[in-house]
Amino acid sequence: MKPEEQVDSADRATPADVRIVQLTAPVFRALANGDLAAANAVSPVPLSAYFAGPEWRGVWQMRSKQVEEDPASAAWVTGVIWDERQQVAVGRAGYHGPPDPSGMVEIGYAVDPAYRRRGYARAALEALLQRAAREPQVRTVRVTISPDNVASYQLASQYGFIEVGEQWDDEDGLEIIYEVDAYRR
Repeated sequence: MKPEEQVDSADRATPADVRIVQLTAPVFRALANGDLAAANAVSPVPLSAYFAGPEWRGVWQMRSKQVEEDPASAAWVTGVIWDERQQVAVGRAGYHGPPDPSGMVEIGYAVDPAYRRRGYARAALEALLQRAAREPQVRTVRVTISPDNVASYQLASQYGFIEVGEQWDDEDGLEIIYEVDAYRR
């Protein structure tokens, strides 16, 4: 890390500072269209321009379609990583959908580059794992990580995720599949 990128430990997020704020179909639709003003008009928390930018548009389009087809999935899919202390949206995190018939949920998270290396990914991962442990229908938590994403692998491995295979994702390329028992903690 470069000196100018160092963050004072007092500025690091803790799990107590962070929550995942679920979004609604109208917010997903607005973000899918890149319309930040419309998204903020109906979002439970204010969103920055990064949320409506091209990097995350595909995720919002996918979630918008998913929630349109299955409104109940809105309670599970991608939400906002919200820093309660600073009152700012710093990224997105959630499950790819409700648990499948075997009790598996897949998680995903991404932090706005302006907020990286401050503990937000860890806090979001912990929040997702804690929810999975509370949900009786969830047995397994999965995460897929690109082989070159060393930071995500190192984070997941600290929570007991183990490699169970690999897959090809048309959008992300090769991904290594990691899983952990939802009740492990």
